[in-house]
Amino acid sequence: MWQANHVADLIRNISPETEIELVDVTTIGDQDQSQPLRQLGGTGVFTREVQRAVIDSRADIAVHSLKDLPTAVVAPELTLASVPKRAIRWDAIVLPANSSLKIDQRAPLDSFPEGARIGSGSPRRQAQLLAVRPDFQLFEIRGNLNTRLKKLDDGQYDAIILAAAGLKRLGWESRLSAILEPPVMLPAVGQGALGIECRHDDKATRSLLARLTDQEAQITTLAERTVLARLQAGCHAPVGIVCRIADETVEIEVIVLSSDGKQSLRTEIADHLPEADNLAASQNLQHAIELGEKIADDLLQQGADELIGNV
Repeated sequence: MWQANHVADLIRNISPETEIELVDVTTIGDQDQSQPLRQLGGTGVFTREVQRAVIDSRADIAVHSLKDLPTAVVAPELTLASVPKRAIRWDAIVLPANSSLKIDQRAPLDSFPEGARIGSGSPRRQAQLLAVRPDFQLFEIRGNLNTRLKKLDDGQYDAIILAAAGLKRLGWESRLSAILEPPVMLPAVGQGALGIECRHDDKATRSLLARLTDQEAQITTLAERTVLARLQAGCHAPVGIVCRIADETVEIEVIVLSSDGKQSLRTEIADHLPEADNLAASQNLQHAIELGEKIADDLLQQGADELIGNV
């Protein structure tokens, strides 16, 4: 709901005359907050029902966390019309409210005692945690942020791992105990970004939403989603990725892991933007796709498909 209201405000800012109505949709991932996501079907559990509302014309646009939106085309009637400015993309450690643990920000995972109980429902986070701390006891945790924080504060976990963006958006930045920036942990594809879909044939809405797009967010998320698509990995696969634009250069770093974190492949690539002075140029988008495909092919040659296939 925060995301929907945020996009509504963005539209009001650029088009005050547009009337906006929020259409509440409950997804499978929202309804079942106990089973692991991969047992619910994994990919699309937070997006299918929202997409259906747009396809059926009950709504005109669908607002997603871009990290939850499948890279494979599952709704050809829809198009990803906008990626607004991206929020912080890193994961974060959250400690219980009464915890006395002191976290070393330089090596946050080393701050925990042997066998610490960590809550995370993400195979990507779990694999990266185990790669560094195989002694961790990892537990599934589902539910909205209120539910997860209550379970944490009730003593079920020594810490939980959450997306920093979600906590900041809901005003709980004070609960951030440590930020897990690369190289400690690579985020999910599209993490921190919103993806806004509309019907492909709705030209007026497509034109409106295009005005909300942040060009840097569009380039970086396109590169990231291209990597995931080329690897034929779902959005819940143990794949971490970060794409940045710095000094007129696109940089992509990717890690693919086995579910137990014992095996991993890590690689990176960088190249100059064709049109550094105009991020909106189509050449930049095409270049992002090409770089994403190139680094994914490199990982596949190293055996990434075997790691992904064993999850």
